[in-house]
Amino acid sequence: MRSVFLFFLPLIFIACKPNTEKEVETVTIKDTIAVVATEAEDTTHNCVKLYQKARSMDSTILKQMDLNIELANKAIKVFSDYAFYCESDSLSPVFLIKTAQIAMSINNANQAKVVLERCISNYPKFKNKPAAIFLLAQLYDEQSMLNNEEEAKRLYEQLVYDYPKSEWAANAKGALKLIGKTDQEIINEFNKKSKK
Repeated sequence: MRSVFLFFLPLIFIACKPNTEKEVETVTIKDTIAVVATEAEDTTHNCVKLYQKARSMDSTILKQMDLNIELANKAIKVFSDYAFYCESDSLSPVFLIKTAQIAMSINNANQAKVVLERCISNYPKFKNKPAAIFLLAQLYDEQSMLNNEEEAKRLYEQLVYDYPKSEWAANAKGALKLIGKTDQEIINEFNKKSKK
């Protein structure tokens, strides 16, 4: 009964081809400055392009009734590229959460965990940090995901303590009441309450 809808960030691996040939090149300070300036322009330009791709993919995902694995993996790649390469942008943590949610929807719990942890640790002032903590707690709480009730409990309690007035704290309090109970026990409790 405790369902989790999270999306997670894919790990980015960069493969480098070792240079087997020794190359000797003379580089002047002027050349170095030109390369640095070009790289700075490319980074800015890339973030604009990456943002456009992320927004377009977000729009595509929102239109889907059923998310297929191929589309989910493409979205994870696009969202995580933006969050990774444009880390200082204020929308990066938003796309980390979206990545985690998509990863969760295709049962990629480990990827969701990494992305949510990155969101929580790298963006301490992010206004939706409580949502990221709650989603991470759900990830641990869910038997089909990380299945670690102790860690889930710790995160729920942290959320209640650090953000007591947030809607996420209220949700965490409710989740704490369900920890350790089977789905059938939860259903039975709900049925008892509804009969009263």
